[in-house]
Amino acid sequence: MTPERPDVKIIARNRKSREKFTILESFEAGIELLGYEVKSLRLGRISIDEGVVRIDRGQMLLMNVHIPPYNYSSHIEIDPVRTRRLLMHRDEIDRLEVQVRTKGAALIPLEIYFKKGYAKVSVGLGKGKKFRDRREEIKKRESERETRSRGRC
Repeated sequence: MTPERPDVKIIARNRKSREKFTILESFEAGIELLGYEVKSLRLGRISIDEGVVRIDRGQMLLMNVHIPPYNYSSHIEIDPVRTRRLLMHRDEIDRLEVQVRTKGAALIPLEIYFKKGYAKVSVGLGKGKKFRDRREEIKKRESERETRSRGRC
């Protein structure tokens, strides 16, 4: 996750990704947007819960991310769930592609934020959690909560 810094303004977080996946590594990527999409982002109007990242022909693509059109734009209606290109160095993309193919991992958008005026996406390399892993994690969290509450009393 991106640390809280004054030059970073987080727009959206993918909370479901932490529940469904074990994040092995995270990377920062730029995102190619149209003008009205940037304005919608600045208003915080975005949904990345269903988002996925794919690598196709050497390019990283952000899919299933919903950015509704800006209310005051006079542009032609463009699909709010269109595929957007992510910007990373070629060697990073190639390394991620190898890891996805060999490890069976997935690329998930974790956060979208503005850094020094530019829209960025935090992409996580993760493996899917099994149902029992999720249950164990919930039990562990509950036991930690109980011990903390006992310590306060």
